[in-house]
Amino acid sequence: MKVQAQISIYPLKTKSLSEPIGEFCRILKDRGLKVETRTMDSLVIGESDIIFKALQEAFGQIAEKYNVVVDFKISNACPLDKSK
Repeated sequence: MKVQAQISIYPLKTKSLSEPIGEFCRILKDRGLKVETRTMDSLVIGESDIIFKALQEAFGQIAEKYNVVVDFKISNACPLDKSK
């Protein structure tokens, strides 16, 4: 099922916020997901099973290196194409 997710990642106790956020988004993109990085969150579009697996993998890899909080919302009802 095609869905979109709004994901915010908050690195804690680190000097660089951009490193863990960039790494998290790269992992999602490497799984074939469309990731639009915005000011306070990222919009991720793709198949639900791929999103859930990629989030689990990305969180696991990031959490091994950094203290993080991830806020995640997913919807199958939101418009997936902003141009429509």
